[in-house]
Amino acid sequence: MFLTRFRVNTARPGARRLLSSPQALHAAVMAAFPDLLPSEPTAPDGPRVLWRLDHQGRAEVLLYIVGPGRPDLTHLVEQAGWPAAAAADPARPGWQTRPYAPFLDRLAAGDRWAFRLTANPVHTIRRTPDEPRKITAHVTAVHQIRWLLQRQERCGFRVLEKPADQRLLPGGRTYHGKDEHHGDRYEVTVGGGRDLSFAKTRDTNGRRRGAPVTLVTATYDGRLEVTDPDALRRTLTQGVGRARAYGCGLITLAPMPAAAPARAS
Repeated sequence: MFLTRFRVNTARPGARRLLSSPQALHAAVMAAFPDLLPSEPTAPDGPRVLWRLDHQGRAEVLLYIVGPGRPDLTHLVEQAGWPAAAAADPARPGWQTRPYAPFLDRLAAGDRWAFRLTANPVHTIRRTPDEPRKITAHVTAVHQIRWLLQRQERCGFRVLEKPADQRLLPGGRTYHGKDEHHGDRYEVTVGGGRDLSFAKTRDTNGRRRGAPVTLVTATYDGRLEVTDPDALRRTLTQGVGRARAYGCGLITLAPMPAAAPARAS
């Protein structure tokens, strides 16, 4: 497995086209792996290509990719990068790729990391017992965070809790045996959500065909502790939740920042 980071040149028309279409960006990402055929189905536990866009600022967008092979992003550099700079320095082709296995192998129970995840938090509902279940997006931060908490155990981690003296909100309420909200209990925030709408297919003139696909995404930033290293390795390489082909499900880890030294009173 390999982890890749590519900085998007947002001033280029090709970049704007890719950033506006999760389907086009998915196709561009898959084209970076010559040994993977888009028409071949992915096995449930087999190698998977995951990607995520991080909007660091108005003019800074980073594309992260996790895949089973070392990608060739030459076409992305030509469309949405800095091709002249890449040609001038062959040692820096316009993206950075590192083997992922050494990092994955070092994960151990009890390790603590900062994490980021963009996901498509959904649930199924029905208004009557006879009505088919319908997939519906969670749209509030409270429900989006609860969606993540419901999956943390099977994903191999637990979201860290804040010390009681650092919580600014009540600890939460419970109705009918279910948590209604979590208060300010966990070290996680959710924001940067985007509503994406795009067509899966287009005609020869580039016009949309059929009903558009609509996705609600949420970006989580927080801190976690590893509880099951093997499960977390699967999570990091196979993703979380739905819409993984469209930039959702990739969770990345980073060292937690050192705590600030306490000031003398």
